Amino acid sequence: MKIVSYNVNGIKARLPRLLEYLTEQQPDIVCLQELKSSDETFPEADIRAAGYGAVWHGQKGFNGVAVLARGADPVERQRGLDGEVEDDHSRYLECDVDGLVVASIYLPNGNPQPGPKFDYKLRWMERLAQRARALLAAEVPAVLAGDYNVIPNDDDVYSVQAMADDALMQPGSRAAYRALVAQGWTDALRIRHPQGRVWTFWDYQAGAWQRDAGFRIDHLLLSPAVADRLVEAGVDRDYRGREKASDHAPTWAQIR
Repeated sequence: MKIVSYNVNGIKARLPRLLEYLTEQQPDIVCLQELKSSDETFPEADIRAAGYGAVWHGQKGFNGVAVLARGADPVERQRGLDGEVEDDHSRYLECDVDGLVVASIYLPNGNPQPGPKFDYKLRWMERLAQRARALLAAEVPAVLAGDYNVIPNDDDVYSVQAMADDALMQPGSRAAYRALVAQGWTDALRIRHPQGRVWTFWDYQAGAWQRDAGFRIDHLLLSPAVADRLVEAGVDRDYRGREKASDHAPTWAQIR
């Protein structure tokens, strides 16, 4: 079973690339982020025509997450995180798919920092940690997949100096991510590529793709029951180089 996290950076603009990916790779479960689409304009018919059922949590022009399943309809468990009733961002969607609990996550960027956006990022990470603890306590096989907007380690970025002041690499961001993993989650890509230097994102600016100036911010965290079934993890980076591609590449874990 291939489980993919894919920040599409606008599902309407990238729909040809998404459908191309679904057709060519035939992943079993796909967690999408940054849909930038309202619930009403989500392209359900096109995705169903490609053989996938879908549940989505949209927001016009911003954010937005979805869970796709090949040949099946995901069953929604929860949308949004508890803890801030005024938070209307579409950033978390949790579904049952083929015996797994799968969450698609689009964590706040947090820039500029310091400031209210960074404070919101850290609060959101604590709310995610609370939900993650509940999933572990329930002992359900779970995958938390998404764009975490956190560069966990120095070898997860092309240049530590270039990103030193960015919210993605601040000590607070990293500490919150490490605390989440320390609950008992397995970072699939890290465990299979412990040497680092595996990128999932290349900015559109300054020829980042051409220079391979990327970093790793898309992560799949596996609960113990899923981690025991992990076969491989990787990045389908070639899709980043296609015409009008997202600035993220599909990031995946294969489990038995």
